[in-house]
Amino acid sequence: MKTHWWAILLAVITTLFTSVAQVFYKFGAERLEFNFMALITNYYLMIGVILYAFGAVILILALKGGEVTVVYPIIATSYVWVTILSNKYFGEVLNVYKWAGVFVIILGITFITIGGREKNIKGVPM
Repeated sequence: MKTHWWAILLAVITTLFTSVAQVFYKFGAERLEFNFMALITNYYLMIGVILYAFGAVILILALKGGEVTVVYPIIATSYVWVTILSNKYFGEVLNVYKWAGVFVIILGITFITIGGREKNIKGVPM
């Protein structure tokens, strides 16, 4: 099965939804109380859940258009988005190690995506 470009794009969009959901979860966690009414009126948590649900639907569509081994690793870009959003909204420090990790994640995703487009490596059928 060939992975379509739109499946890769949908996987990236999924990561945007789920990463923003993580930010809402963090805001909601600051107001967290463990009783039913407090949970369902914690709008930050509810928005996070809704964004995660949208992300899940989009990921399912993405998986329909591509190989799991190509599409799913793109979910790792969530680490990149969450790192950037955490700095912006929570003032978390981005040191050289975090940036190196972001670079390695992007590099790995790039290799996986390129590898998913190759038919074989050195004559080995895939």
